[in-house]
Amino acid sequence: MSHRNVVVTAAIGSLFAFGSLGVTAADKAPVEKCYGVVKAGKNDCQTATSACAGTAAKDGQKDAWIYVPKGTCDKIVGASLKSGK
Repeated sequence: MSHRNVVVTAAIGSLFAFGSLGVTAADKAPVEKCYGVVKAGKNDCQTATSACAGTAAKDGQKDAWIYVPKGTCDKIVGASLKSGK
């Protein structure tokens, strides 16, 4: 393998390593479910009436939620830590 190939391979490998480190750090940040503040079609997961992400029928749907950084939901007008079925 030529010197150039070794350098290119090392560079590509380091990009993958740094990319996975960033995801791991973000995954460990404390989050909470925040209900009632989702735009239509932008919810993170199921609601009382559907089983898929991205299926909220209207803005502010009370049973649709998104993940937000812990402590943020209480600061948003109209938001709740509990589903408003």
